[in-house]
Amino acid sequence: MSVTSSDSPAASELAASPPRRRRKLQAWEWAPYVFISPFFILFLVFGLFPLLFSMWLAFQTWDPSTGLQGMEWVGIENFKFVLEDDWFQKSLYNTFWIAIVSGLPQHLVAIPLAYFAHTYLRKHRNAVVGVYFLPFITSTVAIALVWNSLFSRDFGVINMALTSIGNFSIAGLHPLAWLFPTTNVDWAQPQYTKWMISSLVFWRYVGWNTVLYLSALQTIPRDLYEAATIDGASSRQQFWHITVPLLRPMMFFAVTLTIIGNLQLFEEPFIITGGTGGINQAGKTAAMHMYNTAFVDSDFGTASAVAWILFVIIGLMTWANNKFFAQKD
Repeated sequence: MSVTSSDSPAASELAASPPRRRRKLQAWEWAPYVFISPFFILFLVFGLFPLLFSMWLAFQTWDPSTGLQGMEWVGIENFKFVLEDDWFQKSLYNTFWIAIVSGLPQHLVAIPLAYFAHTYLRKHRNAVVGVYFLPFITSTVAIALVWNSLFSRDFGVINMALTSIGNFSIAGLHPLAWLFPTTNVDWAQPQYTKWMISSLVFWRYVGWNTVLYLSALQTIPRDLYEAATIDGASSRQQFWHITVPLLRPMMFFAVTLTIIGNLQLFEEPFIITGGTGGINQAGKTAAMHMYNTAFVDSDFGTASAVAWILFVIIGLMTWANNKFFAQKD
């Protein structure tokens, strides 16, 4: 006669055993959770909650002076208004203009500079790279004050150099008003404002990219260069066929940081222009437009819509950069 599963000893022991109770954690077992709780609390309060609140606020019209009860649901009207706003379109154009003019040369200069320091400046490499990295850790306010002095209309070194050239100068015999309008419109042309801001951004971040590329160069095995030298490859051929291909991962990382940073550019143009954007707001970026919309116009709903549109643009640009640097099989 066959024995059923209910008659087996294991089944009888299982049926006879009392139900398991959930074990309570001892006091000492709570310690790891207590130690890591500050991070999660700070993240929830200052990270996740503002993110979700901004997303909710993008579909509202709200003046903070009226309190939370002053919110009014408007749906996607804020996004429609932002996309059709001429000032936002101009600020977005300024942002892309400055990002391209200041961002692309950073890498075109940083890669050869890092390669030169890695190859020919072995003894004094750290000192030279430290000098190039110094602008990155310098206060933005201090740098902006120096740049305002350099580009001052009446006493700036740049205008003195331009006017000293005479008729060959782009300014003729008159100093340029790089930032603020004057009574003479010939002296104040808005396109020069973006060049001024771009020069500052380039000068400040080229050292940062140099350090990134230098760290990547130090991971490339020297055996590859020695083998290439034995095969008769010149320094130029080694750079293009060994260094550049092996720098692709770091190039992707550095360019991604440049895209994110330049599309969120705020500090440098804000401090240089005093928050006004310069002549005809030629130096006003999208982040500055978002700030002015929120804290000057008190329209936090529209400002949140600007923030999320910038988020989408940055995401698309990062995705395109990923596709560009993707390794082929």
